[in-house]
Amino acid sequence: MNSIDWNHLRAFLETAETGSLSAAARKLGLTQPTLSRQVAAAEASVGVTLFERVGKKMVLTATGLALLDHARGMGAAADSLWLAAAGRAEAVEGVVTVSATDGVAACLLPALLAHIQTREPGIRVELVSTDALSDLRRREADIAVRHVDPEQPDLIARRVRQATAGFYASQAWIERHGHPRSPAEATRHRFIGADRSGRYLGMLREFGLALSEDHFSCYAESNLVAIRLAAAGLGIVATMEEAARQAPGLVRVLEDVPPIEFPFWLVTHRELRTSRRIRVVFDLLADGLAAGAPA
Repeated sequence: MNSIDWNHLRAFLETAETGSLSAAARKLGLTQPTLSRQVAAAEASVGVTLFERVGKKMVLTATGLALLDHARGMGAAADSLWLAAAGRAEAVEGVVTVSATDGVAACLLPALLAHIQTREPGIRVELVSTDALSDLRRREADIAVRHVDPEQPDLIARRVRQATAGFYASQAWIERHGHPRSPAEATRHRFIGADRSGRYLGMLREFGLALSEDHFSCYAESNLVAIRLAAAGLGIVATMEEAARQAPGLVRVLEDVPPIEFPFWLVTHRELRTSRRIRVVFDLLADGLAAGAPA
């Protein structure tokens, strides 16, 4: 095989994306028999079976799945070609939606967004502050800052940095209760919890803190709120170092406990390949987060 007809490649790609001949045909404005012939022609061109017919569904074979990323790349390249021909590919303007946890949104992104605005004044960023994982495939955001590696194969992800969190309390709290440094001393004090499901407690136990629910004085899903509660003297809070530095009066405690390390992933959908404004924001955020400050 030396070449493949673009219509056949597009038929393969849309059928793989939608999972059915009828849905792909509707999306491409073709009849189902025509699309079926194009898929068959694509299989003939590459000399392998790309789909298994399971009822009305088209399920990718192992070979078809292996070829899917290549087909997506070719499709994105074709989209870029038509965008450039239309004179739109170079336009760096419009709205880009960025999703991040409240701590990242409040403590790390403001300076980076100011840097982006200076570099690219035509771009307007909508910042969505949430601790939930925004669904990029549903277009709840264009770019997401996450702390876990995304499992969806159709997303583009870049690990940009390893962050560190520690334990903090207010100076007034330390004057009343003393300065705990070891895991054993931690059991004599109260903490601010993040949830009541036990997940946060389990994380603390993984770091050698023999705590129970009785050690929590209160709970706050928002890390920013938890920091304010700690500043008010309600107990010890775990937070990333950058957030603690921006909170007046917080002091590092439990220094003998290993620091909590977690990654920063920058994630977007495959439109990164064709949308210049998303690409520009993605790259500037990646550089800024990796450096810890705007370039």
